Amino acid sequence: MAMAEGLRDNYELEFVARDIKKIEQIKEQYNTDIYSLENFDITNKNILLAVKPYALEAVGKALKGEADNLYSVLAGSTLEQLGTHIKAKNIIRTMPNVSAKFGASTTVITGDHSIKEEALKIFSKIGDTFWVDSEKEIDIATAIAGSGPALLTLVAEAMMDGLVKEGMKRTDAIGVTNSLFKGFAPLIASNHPALIKDSVMSPAGTTAAAYATLEEGAVRSSFIKAVGEAFKVTQK
Repeated sequence: MAMAEGLRDNYELEFVARDIKKIEQIKEQYNTDIYSLENFDITNKNILLAVKPYALEAVGKALKGEADNLYSVLAGSTLEQLGTHIKAKNIIRTMPNVSAKFGASTTVITGDHSIKEEALKIFSKIGDTFWVDSEKEIDIATAIAGSGPALLTLVAEAMMDGLVKEGMKRTDAIGVTNSLFKGFAPLIASNHPALIKDSVMSPAGTTAAAYATLEEGAVRSSFIKAVGEAFKVTQK
């Protein structure tokens, strides 16, 4: 639904589900049509496929016709697998994240070059887009583009808990940490991480002490390994 929120002002949306009763509220919320998955005709339609990867085969069997373009957000499902189960003239793999709801997704895209510009245009409505030239790259990027928000919540929650541990009220700890993330976005967009760190860290200062503690805890190594583990899951 995060993508739907980001796209609703720019595109005419229809919703298809296996159990139509579960999406009844969407009909009024989006002022649109809803359909049952069984025998739904995708002919001449642009399909945004957002189901669990294990359901791909079953969904494909329920649909009929051939779509114009298929845009899949299924982690790890290859272009070949998608094409095997769902007929479409062009197929795109994409990996957005939950920030699409606010038009701030990080979305990585690959697939048929013939609709590259169209794919970039569509997903630019929900945030930044990045085209990569291989499926391996989109699988790698899934760790950050797709799973990244969850990883950052771990950082944010730890910071909040650290402030509370030292005596700050929870509400203030939440506000300070949220403000930090808000201000960090434009900072990281215009500076290399190492330069940001060096500009803040002074000899024997608070930042140096905190940074050294994180290094002792192998935080950097853990994040690198986390990206690798997420990539492994997409290869299963």
